[in-house]
Amino acid sequence: MSGWIDAVVAFVQAHGVWAAPIAGALAFTEGLAFVALAVPGMTILFGIGALIGASKIPFVPVWLGIGIGAALGHWVSYAVGFYLKDGVTRIGPLRRHPEIMARAARFFARWGVMSVVLCRFVGPLRATVPLLCGVFEMGFWPFQIANWLSAFVWAGLTLAPGSLLVSWLGTSWLG
Repeated sequence: MSGWIDAVVAFVQAHGVWAAPIAGALAFTEGLAFVALAVPGMTILFGIGALIGASKIPFVPVWLGIGIGAALGHWVSYAVGFYLKDGVTRIGPLRRHPEIMARAARFFARWGVMSVVLCRFVGPLRATVPLLCGVFEMGFWPFQIANWLSAFVWAGLTLAPGSLLVSWLGTSWLG
């Protein structure tokens, strides 16, 4: 897996113009229920953040790409949950690990719409809670407002540490 991560980061380093679409696609996969488990999106996004600090890749387009990709990924997970309802418990990891659904349901019941915002920052819940929002028929507009606002906050907080740290340390260690 690390070879794949290294290859994507190296590609972005060599072809900075692709940073925003690649980061957006990775953020999209981070928001997709079940798919997020198989894609090391966060690792690559942190690497892209470091590349921003070490190169001429502009922050704002990558931030926008990540924000849009993340929001669209959660929207798709919400739609899947809304249309499949309890059928989601027969898919992938939820079939084998029903406790995931129970834990996420408790989280959702406690936090309501705020769960959409909070889950963005908790890896295991990131793609599960939007799915549950659809299953439990959270209102479309409350979900989307929380989804889109939190996506751009998450995007900035995902890129900022690597970008700022590498800028502060200097770029000589990247080669």
